[in-house]
Amino acid sequence: MKTLKFIEVKSEIGAGTRGASMGVDAIKIAALDYGSNMFKQIESIEIKTENQLLFEAPKTPYAKRINGILSIYERTAAAVSQTLKKNNFPIVLAGDHSTAGGTIAGIKMANPKAKLGVIWIDAHADIHSPYTTPSGNLHGMPIAASLGEDNIANRVNKPDKETVELWGKLKKVGNITPKITYKDIVYIGVRDVEPEESFLLKKHKIKTFTTAEVKRNGVEKIARDALAHLTHCNLIYVSFDVDSMDSSISKGTGTPVRNGITEKEAGSLCVRLVQNSKVCCFEICEVNPTLDKENLMAENTFEILQKVVSQLTY
Repeated sequence: MKTLKFIEVKSEIGAGTRGASMGVDAIKIAALDYGSNMFKQIESIEIKTENQLLFEAPKTPYAKRINGILSIYERTAAAVSQTLKKNNFPIVLAGDHSTAGGTIAGIKMANPKAKLGVIWIDAHADIHSPYTTPSGNLHGMPIAASLGEDNIANRVNKPDKETVELWGKLKKVGNITPKITYKDIVYIGVRDVEPEESFLLKKHKIKTFTTAEVKRNGVEKIARDALAHLTHCNLIYVSFDVDSMDSSISKGTGTPVRNGITEKEAGSLCVRLVQNSKVCCFEICEVNPTLDKENLMAENTFEILQKVVSQLTY
């Protein structure tokens, strides 16, 4: 049995579509509708956001609001690190996925000598940098930041001096860079990538399990193979973006993509993964109730979260 702690990061400045900052509260509303007292039983801390920056024009087009993202990284990293040092298990409930870069930094801060594996359940690889991004949104860059990857070979943008300087600081949050290597990553459900990202996935032979493989081989085998790929790691972080699920399930996320996994597959996968003793942190992100109908995505997400919590406290 683990002592859990929720870390709420209601930030959405890394996303291109508005509304993800309300995702955590939407999950809480789903919990109330289900008659659950989970959020009363588990201690929660809330990270100060920089969402006021949404009311200003972004000054750095190839890394929008990166100054605010840097602050979010640092605060999230500190909270995750402190939680782990107290031998508690952090469950990060985030708005947009850029937060994950701070989570990874926090795990490394608490365990600087540990080899950290990342299981990234997502429709997107999130391995862009300011040099390659087509949108400038930081939720597409947390893996690259954690790798210390610029991908200059596929450069399409010329970021200004401020962006380059802040991107450098972002990569170094926690005073450790890189925090992970390519062989420490497992992607599950990734299916919407740009050519610049595909280059890195192929060059470094990043372990990837497609939606078709999940359906063909079953969740148990995928989870087992994913964990087996990370046997060289001391610790494992599981990051679950709700857009890994098929867009037919719900529109309640900023970047829905067809041909995803089902809610049942997602729940079973997350539960199976957190059973492994090396898993030290779990994160859920990108629920956007403003795009949803009857809070369906938040309800699906709450059911998955409830299963994960039950497994960790069993």
